[in-house]
Amino acid sequence: MIKIDLITGFLGAGKTTFIKKYASYFIKQGQTVGILENDYGAINVDMMLLQDLMSDNCELEMISGGCDEETHRRRFKTKLISMGMCGYDRVIVEPSGVYDIDEFFDVIHDEPLDRWYEPGNIIAIADASAADNLSEKSSYVLASEISCAGKIILSHSDEVDEQKIKDTIDYINLSLKDIGCKRQIGMSDIKKGILNLTDEDLKEIAECGYRLNSYQKQDINMQDGKFASLYFMNTGLGSEDVKEAAENIFADKKCGNIIRIKGFFKENDKWYEVNAIKKKTSINEIREGQDVIIVIGENLNADIVGNYIGKHD
Repeated sequence: MIKIDLITGFLGAGKTTFIKKYASYFIKQGQTVGILENDYGAINVDMMLLQDLMSDNCELEMISGGCDEETHRRRFKTKLISMGMCGYDRVIVEPSGVYDIDEFFDVIHDEPLDRWYEPGNIIAIADASAADNLSEKSSYVLASEISCAGKIILSHSDEVDEQKIKDTIDYINLSLKDIGCKRQIGMSDIKKGILNLTDEDLKEIAECGYRLNSYQKQDINMQDGKFASLYFMNTGLGSEDVKEAAENIFADKKCGNIIRIKGFFKENDKWYEVNAIKKKTSINEIREGQDVIIVIGENLNADIVGNYIGKHD
């Protein structure tokens, strides 16, 4: 049976960064790994960021979202069927930041997937400052994705003090109560940071399993008019332009509730990746990319956001 792991986490939490570290651990053990990426746009930025993992021991696959629930589930199942024929030791699934975990269990327990796959781990990535600036709907998404996780990884924990981490844990537990989930997390459920995870940490995470917990479900998806993504192609922006645009978009409440800005741009014949949340904009050189900036959030105003970036596609 192929072990299949689900890596959940709210928009911009750091799922892709964790997957690079997590998949590399299995590859070093001599295992073959298939990574299945899901995105709600035609351009999967996160998949581009995982290109360095591609080798004889690791392959990347993608399903596109932006469709109704049944179509998405069918695409998910079809892709897993084709991946099941490849003989991987482990499959790692990164869904979008807004995801119903029940879909994961429903699909892998369907025929013929139930003959090929067994659930391995559910790992939730949460920003160590998750208590800051989340709306009620965003809080629900965070709690629902943590409810079944075997381990919770607190990203950006090196950027905050211990009191902030305690506040975040308290906030998560309050959010779990708010959705009717009996689970309460403690430090034994948590690993702090991503980049500093050791092989010993990763071994523990790779054996964490999952929890089955019930909660009061809400109908939230990327098509409900609340959560959305805006794509801006061929902007021609440079690094200083991108930083300024991100700062202005986060500061201007008329843009909507901005959760994350990500994408690529080219400057001086080199490709760069941008990943911005409210408190920080990171720009790193990468091997290759595509000129696109994606703005993710709630109740977005495309015209006002576009004033800071360029034409909206």
